[in-house]
Amino acid sequence: MTTTQAPIDSPFGYRSTAREVIAGIDLAGKTALVTGGYSGLGTETVRALAGAGAHVIVGARRPDAALGDLAGIDGQISVLPLDLSDPTSIDAFAVSVAQIADRIDIQINNAAVMANPLTRDARGYESQFATNHLGHFQLTARLWPLLAASGNARVVSVSSVGHQRGGLDLDDPNFERREYEKWTAYGQAKSANALFALELDRLGQSAGVRAFSLHPGGIATPLQRHLTREEQIAMGWMDENGKLSDVFKSPAQGAATSIWCAVSPLLEGMGGVYCEDCNIAALTGPDTPRYTGASPHIRDAALAAALWAKSEEMTGVTFRP
Repeated sequence: MTTTQAPIDSPFGYRSTAREVIAGIDLAGKTALVTGGYSGLGTETVRALAGAGAHVIVGARRPDAALGDLAGIDGQISVLPLDLSDPTSIDAFAVSVAQIADRIDIQINNAAVMANPLTRDARGYESQFATNHLGHFQLTARLWPLLAASGNARVVSVSSVGHQRGGLDLDDPNFERREYEKWTAYGQAKSANALFALELDRLGQSAGVRAFSLHPGGIATPLQRHLTREEQIAMGWMDENGKLSDVFKSPAQGAATSIWCAVSPLLEGMGGVYCEDCNIAALTGPDTPRYTGASPHIRDAALAAALWAKSEEMTGVTFRP
């Protein structure tokens, strides 16, 4: 059964850190997988999971850079090459994971691109939708036997409040007939992340796999590489002197909700919900503050099922848990 999209009584909040959320949780003997786990909040996600005793497998587009960035983190960490825009790379990564792990207990689909100029992958697919959603869809399909082997796995999909910028156009997901707008494309990809978690949770429950999506908060990371300083000032992310807005979180705070979704005992028996600030988010309404809440379209079960079918068509991967 899908969990009601409404906040629960969580002891954590906006400024909680990943380390605070995972304190007292023992992940010894568990295997966690994090895509893009070597930059920004991904690094802090890996730090928290490894510090709690998990064997953490990191999928990295630049494995040499990842090894350097993660070198100072204590714990068992394996870095394997993964390019989410390349189907061949995804399949090879899944094979490599199966060679070093007999199950996956936690999968955090963290890697993303944001608001980049129109770029297409080798299949002609728009890059934000292809990387942020389709890549993780195919990856989860290929890793499904390992997730099911856990018997109590969680898949965490890092979405964004950016989902509020727009829903899905499943008739033209690649902007072949409509004019490309980078934020519309980002909103579509982040909506897809949340809808994927909704449908995966519905389909995966019988195998003991639950799924969650989340908004990590505003965090200054390399994700903003495609935005100019002027754009960030105009959006209120920083002032004219480059000082970040007070609403921004640190990377450790930004990783907290991913970790909460992955390990919190409060979420046992729950799934399919969109979370923020270490809690289940409320549905948006007329009085919802800006940049918070779950828009109704990411709770649309019919849309989630249609996205799943479209993803199978676009990837050529049939995925029916």
